[in-house]
Amino acid sequence: MQVIKTANSLVDRVSRVLDRFTAWLNRFGETSWDHQSFFAGPVGGRAKSLYYRSRSLGTAAVAPMIFCEAFLPSARRLFHHPIRFPIADAHYAMGFGFLYEATENSADLEKAIHFLKELKTSRCPGFKGYCWGYPFNWVWRGGVIKEQTPLITTTPYVYEAFLQVCELDPRDEWKLILESIARHARIDIKDFRTSETASSCSYAPFGEGGVINAAAYRAFLLTSASRVFSNDDYWRIAERNLNFVLENQNRDGSWYYAMDGVRDFIDHFHTCFVMKALAKIHTLTGHEGCLKALLKGIKYYLKNLFDEDGLPKPFSKAPRLTVYKRELYDCAECINLCLLLRDRFPQLETTLETVVKGILKDWIKPDGSFRSRRLHLGWDNVPMHRWGQAQMFRSLAFYLRESIKARAQRDQRSGVRDQMAPLGNQTAEFIGK
Repeated sequence: MQVIKTANSLVDRVSRVLDRFTAWLNRFGETSWDHQSFFAGPVGGRAKSLYYRSRSLGTAAVAPMIFCEAFLPSARRLFHHPIRFPIADAHYAMGFGFLYEATENSADLEKAIHFLKELKTSRCPGFKGYCWGYPFNWVWRGGVIKEQTPLITTTPYVYEAFLQVCELDPRDEWKLILESIARHARIDIKDFRTSETASSCSYAPFGEGGVINAAAYRAFLLTSASRVFSNDDYWRIAERNLNFVLENQNRDGSWYYAMDGVRDFIDHFHTCFVMKALAKIHTLTGHEGCLKALLKGIKYYLKNLFDEDGLPKPFSKAPRLTVYKRELYDCAECINLCLLLRDRFPQLETTLETVVKGILKDWIKPDGSFRSRRLHLGWDNVPMHRWGQAQMFRSLAFYLRESIKARAQRDQRSGVRDQMAPLGNQTAEFIGK
């Protein structure tokens, strides 16, 4: 990537940060540890499983991992090994796609295509359709989701990556993969009727419904696919999932993580996930319900999910004691949301500038990567592709693309005005005569 010279100092700084990050990524490689590394291996997995079965015994079992997470983040290497994350590859593909649009540098497009090739390799085996999940066993309150189980919270990002790159470099291969992803989301992810007009969906092909962001992700994917492939059946299913999200918005504008009476926490990036999906669906369809929900959601979001410095805070309603003050992931999703919605909610322009400046001020490491978390004491500086690096790279590349596009539009309007000025003078002279 070549640094873009602009009159806007903030955009110029973002461009340089992205240039340094891509150099770091080439040196560091495409595998990493993860915030779940403490629990992805057999020792941590058993401790976390015990925690869900017996809170008292489990608390003692997970205490060493929680201590390391808070005070010795680099200890992740003792619990698991670096791995490749499909969701990170999807974000990198989109990020390099944005860079290509901003720089017109063919190397950026080649890099985006490289990550799509990696995604083809990392698809979940055992399923007819293309789909992706976690490359580790994920222990949660309901049991264990085995590695390579497709997740509706991962697959839509890969869909977006293939769709974006396909628009830049059309290939029949990409289109066939997009069709396959849409069929997977339609058939393998299950629906659960919640009202006359709404249905939640499963998080994976095997499991329960009720998670708000899962329904939002699927609603967006199938809404997009209904337009791309002219398939009304996709929209019919998407609309019921969308209605589940809309019908379960709280009166104050927030959304709980899930409607199971247990996971009723409200956090930053899951709130962003939901509103990003609504924003994209509204852009595609003009759905009035999405805009009404966003009006309430943005009001809650700005009032409750930022600290006194105007930067994202992790929770407005936390499920437990947290070991960190700020999260790179939250900042990345905030930037994405602001870019998607600032045309409809101009107040987000101030939020966007504050967060981008905050990242540039405090979160860039000397090697070009990003800090992962601000802890209560110090920082978590372990670079984790899935947990913030890829998301922040994509969000800043998106910011750069949008800024360059806006500048080009301003220059074009200025050029038109300059061309019209002599005509205006001639008209004045003619009238004077």
